[in-house]
Amino acid sequence: MRPLALTCTLLLSGAAIAAGTGGIAYPDGYRHWTHVKTMLIEPGHPLYGSFGGIHHLYANDKALEGYRSGRFPDGARIVFDLLDADSTDHAVTEGARKFTAVMVKDAKHHPDTGGWGFEAFKGDSHDQRAVGTDGAKACFACHASQKAHGYVFSNYRP
Repeated sequence: MRPLALTCTLLLSGAAIAAGTGGIAYPDGYRHWTHVKTMLIEPGHPLYGSFGGIHHLYANDKALEGYRSGRFPDGARIVFDLLDADSTDHAVTEGARKFTAVMVKDAKHHPDTGGWGFEAFKGDSHDQRAVGTDGAKACFACHASQKAHGYVFSNYRP
């Protein structure tokens, strides 16, 4: 399994904050989409500093089509939540949300990044952006390694 944590590797380590993002909006209602997977990155993982915690990954219907066929159509949207992991009494539970990251497939608006646009929203905010116009550098630099998989790290397990 390819590590989901590599999505937007530079997201929290110096990515530009910008107001304009090519129209990538906060993905209202994404928790009602198909849940693709959950992952926990613990201390000791090389990306723990930026991506430590609980990841929940969601896909809209078009992204689900892409997971199944290997080709993500325009309109595909993939979201992952990153939350702090609280460990108390030998149970790991969700803590505060660190950010909500979004990938949107729109080949017309994002021709230089495999058709994907990237954004992340800080904490529980629907408007505080963490990627802005820096998506090619902040996220696609890592996603480019996944060209054979539609630039997506995760896999869907039905």
